[in-house]
Amino acid sequence: MPTGTLGAYKKHKETAREFVHGKLKEQNAHYALSFNKVAIRNQRTRWGSCSKKGNLNFHYRIIELPDSLADYVIVHELCHLAEFNHSKKFWALVAQTVPDWRARRKALRRYALHRKRSGLGKLLPTNTMV
Repeated sequence: MPTGTLGAYKKHKETAREFVHGKLKEQNAHYALSFNKVAIRNQRTRWGSCSKKGNLNFHYRIIELPDSLADYVIVHELCHLAEFNHSKKFWALVAQTVPDWRARRKALRRYALHRKRSGLGKLLPTNTMV
């Protein structure tokens, strides 16, 4: 990342942290699952992840996704706290609050991070699988 964008990156990351914490509170009201740390990162290939220790990680650019897709990412990772796999039981948990998860998962695959040499770049839909 160019040094001139460090301040913008930190601000973007903090905004994402507030956004994710709000979404977690909202979505977890249904599930009441316990988690440890929440980290906002510049992950290379994932919008979110969940560790076996109960830590949740989200890409700092999640705030640039359409709201319905950000909700899907949050719910997906929350449900991994109960089911650390992609079994039928896991998808049934996701479907409790995101009944159209298949369509959202498909839509999410169309988003890729496109970075410019300067600035944060833009998040654009693409036909490329992420």
